Amino acid sequence: MKEALYRNYLAILQSELIAALGCTEPIAIAYASAKARAVLGEAPQRMEIYCSGNIVKNVKGVTVPNSGGMRGIDVAATLGVVGGDADRSLEVLSAVRPEHLEQTRQLLSQGFCQCFLEEGVENLYIRAEVFSADHSASVTIRNHHASITQIVRDGQVIFQGGQEKKEEAGTQVQPDKSMMDLRGILTFADEVRMEDVGPVLEQQVRCNTALADEGLRGDYGAQVGRTLLETAGNDVSVRARARAAAASDARMGGCAFPAVINSGSGNQGITVSVPVVEYAKEWGCSQEQLFRALVVSNLVAIHQKKYIGSLSAYCGAVSAACGAGAGIMYLYGGDYDAVARTITNTLGNTGGIICDGAKSSCAAKIAASLSAAILAYEMSLKGRAFHPGEGLVKEDVEDTIRSVGYVGRVGMKQTDVEVLKIMLDQTDVTAGSIC
Repeated sequence: MKEALYRNYLAILQSELIAALGCTEPIAIAYASAKARAVLGEAPQRMEIYCSGNIVKNVKGVTVPNSGGMRGIDVAATLGVVGGDADRSLEVLSAVRPEHLEQTRQLLSQGFCQCFLEEGVENLYIRAEVFSADHSASVTIRNHHASITQIVRDGQVIFQGGQEKKEEAGTQVQPDKSMMDLRGILTFADEVRMEDVGPVLEQQVRCNTALADEGLRGDYGAQVGRTLLETAGNDVSVRARARAAAASDARMGGCAFPAVINSGSGNQGITVSVPVVEYAKEWGCSQEQLFRALVVSNLVAIHQKKYIGSLSAYCGAVSAACGAGAGIMYLYGGDYDAVARTITNTLGNTGGIICDGAKSSCAAKIAASLSAAILAYEMSLKGRAFHPGEGLVKEDVEDTIRSVGYVGRVGMKQTDVEVLKIMLDQTDVTAGSIC
């Protein structure tokens, strides 16, 4: 593999696989709010939060970490202002203390935070505005959960779209996902040097398996992972699904453990990693074999999501599980054709689970998607695959990935709108208050 392409794949992994505490949508709100408070330079008297529909959808039903079990946009925003550390990015709420919770509850009861739906913006959009007696500040996040694109203080723009990082960016490889394809991913996985990927993958394994352990120990969500182990047996395919689901049980239930994310999502980071770890344990694989398989699972998931986008009505558990299936097949020793069949078989089965927000049922969607991915892997072992012309399946695996991505990004746009209307009990989406 040419060095430039090698560096591009490495940069994609390093930029995508970062730690986040809790569901990334409320955490992104808390991050924007904490940063706005820091820019203001004093405790605000009130605040306003403006979010896209997809952010609303993914915050409405999930517990904010370190919040004492509270949910909602106003909770995430207020806790970010009161106890958040903006310097810790997506781990912004890791330093919250009991006194911050009490202060947050008091401010919420006083109507400190107003929340509004922002229309005509990107699917991932957050703007936090804070006000004191004499000053104001706002911070805007677009497209990526930790991507601050504008900072304003007292009506003056002091930061716009990454301008402060131009000199630094000139010396670093900027990830270009358009250069990705399955052959390149597999070649990179074969050739990558362990010292280049070891630290980020070790963190992913450590954080996400710790979440799985906690999810099976504690009473989180609907206990999907525990239910699977209690009712479906204990072979590796069940354990792979159950442990991934348990990690999501914990994460959606407000567990204060970080996850290493994929495509901006902790649930997707869990789904691409935990099942591959479980199969590696079952087969007695070395750490190097596991890490190379995780390179495949992570990059295959990212490759699919580049066509779909960060947030949509298409459940990201499907693309992540598809990545896990590809990683398991690679771990087994499958070649390009075997991995391609696994991807095709997964997408030909569950390519279209609806995302109706982050919540406890995400764990069940992860389990269902992984069931499809493991079936896809087992079919591929027998040389079996869905045929071109059947639904969205195309002659080439890349075209199949693109066709499913198009449906997720374009075809399900109206689905996204209707899902949000139902969740907000609205006949029409308006710019009214959503707290």
